[in-house]
Amino acid sequence: MKPLAYTSPYAWVFWSVFLFAYLPEFSVVARARPSPGENTDRGSTCLIVLAGWIGMTAAFVVAGIPAFSFARGQRIWFMAGIVTLLCGSLLRRHCWRVLGKHFTGNVKATSDQPVIEAGAYRWVRHPSYAGGMLMYIGTGLALTNWLSVLMITVAGALGYIYRVHVEERALLANLGARYEQYMRRTKRFVPFVF
Repeated sequence: MKPLAYTSPYAWVFWSVFLFAYLPEFSVVARARPSPGENTDRGSTCLIVLAGWIGMTAAFVVAGIPAFSFARGQRIWFMAGIVTLLCGSLLRRHCWRVLGKHFTGNVKATSDQPVIEAGAYRWVRHPSYAGGMLMYIGTGLALTNWLSVLMITVAGALGYIYRVHVEERALLANLGARYEQYMRRTKRFVPFVF
């Protein structure tokens, strides 16, 4: 069974949403240039990009394997994927607006920067990464293949787990008690849960 994302008219919907969601991400990566002598990123930007490309490629490669396709409710899974992909992209764009000049593609922290607690940051410390994970999950679901969902989600999660570790260390080192108090009040990705 061919994935709906590969058949018309669903392919038009999939690729329109996919490009809407992922094209702006390239500008974030393009701005991710460390300053000379800066090492707070510890390769996390490279790792996220690499994990994303590996997971995305693997998800598309296995999407056409019938043994792993969602046999029942394919249209429902496809639409759930499209909605999840859009929600993740919109959450990331919200984070870009809320953080403004403090949103960078790589890990940067200075002692004079504020702890942002507006918008989604009121409830979680890393809503942008949660949005990125929603984008990956949504892409896998829209491919209507459980192995695609698994591969893209695991690859993305591994990249983000390392990135969060690096970023929180840098923020604690530079912002100190202000960020530590913020960490005590918020969860990492899911409000009140995790």
